[in-house]
Amino acid sequence: MSVSLATDLLTEADGPPVAVTHPDASGSALVVCEHAAHRLPARLGDLGLPPDLRSAHIAWDPGALGVAEGLAAALDAPLVAARFSRLAYDCNRPPEAPDAIAARSEVFDIPGNAGLNDAERAARAATFYHPFRATLSGLIGRRLAAGRAVALVTVHSFTPVFMGQPRTVEIGVLHDADNRLADRLLARLAAAGRWQVARNAPYGPEDGVTHTLRDQALPRGLLNVMLEIRNDLIATPAAQAEMAAALAAHLAPALTAPEAA
Repeated sequence: MSVSLATDLLTEADGPPVAVTHPDASGSALVVCEHAAHRLPARLGDLGLPPDLRSAHIAWDPGALGVAEGLAAALDAPLVAARFSRLAYDCNRPPEAPDAIAARSEVFDIPGNAGLNDAERAARAATFYHPFRATLSGLIGRRLAAGRAVALVTVHSFTPVFMGQPRTVEIGVLHDADNRLADRLLARLAAAGRWQVARNAPYGPEDGVTHTLRDQALPRGLLNVMLEIRNDLIATPAAQAEMAAALAAHLAPALTAPEAA
């Protein structure tokens, strides 16, 4: 599937803002990874950050893409992933959200995002967010038009310690107004007893993290869930593959359960 190149802030060498893998996969799930990468396009430079911060959690969700790729393969699902850092633009936030282009993340200032005017913010949204949103929406629309079921599964990771506070939760199962798929998955994960699992943790809808679900799934009545995985559990490719296989084993029956239909 080809994705058009937004040229406001991207060069041909940068490539497109969004990647789509296996768009014609036959499963009902559609996997999304909004914070898949920490790369910055050349025209944004380094945003005034040293290399260690440009590859830290403030820039992306470490391990999330590997898990998303494994889930997509196991569920025979398409994967839609952002190709640039959330410091350029957070594709899980609408343009009007102040943290769509964060001037400060956790305890770190982002100099290259400070004091942007409306035109500069609009250019970021046009380059990163709108192509991502249109690509995802178009893929969903085509699958629905073909009479296929679609269930949206977004994949994220979070840090073991936030603002000095350890987090005991290992997997968060998040939802917004529609809790059908989340309930089924929570029940299966709780029965397995393998991880510390919680609903709407370490973040919830009140934190603005369910934007993609609200924007793409809720208006269409699609099954949906957001997965948050503590990133120390998925620090290596092998751990990501293992997590993806384990989660897919619980997601697959949850997607087809009569109670979730």
